[in-house]
Amino acid sequence: MSDFHTVAKVGDIPEGEGQAFNVAGRTVAVFNTKEGYQAIDDFCPHMGASLASGPLEDGVVVCPWHAWGFQLCDGAWLDNPKIKVDCFEVRVVNDEIQVRVEQKSE
Repeated sequence: MSDFHTVAKVGDIPEGEGQAFNVAGRTVAVFNTKEGYQAIDDFCPHMGASLASGPLEDGVVVCPWHAWGFQLCDGAWLDNPKIKVDCFEVRVVNDEIQVRVEQKSE
């Protein structure tokens, strides 16, 4: 089952930055970009660093530990697009930022 979950209010995440949120058993990095809010899996597949704390430029977040860059639009690693992190749908309802995350099965 996929549902939208409120993670923050508009204005809580500064433009050009990201924040990590626990959503339906996942840790999701939500970014405030010029294109709007975008969300990907927070953990870098290389060594597990939080992508939410990495620098963001031109739709790419860079892992703060080893500089792996991931596109926010599709989660692809810039050096090898076959390696990806999950992307999540984001919407804004009134002033709430909401992310759709697949519920983990027990």
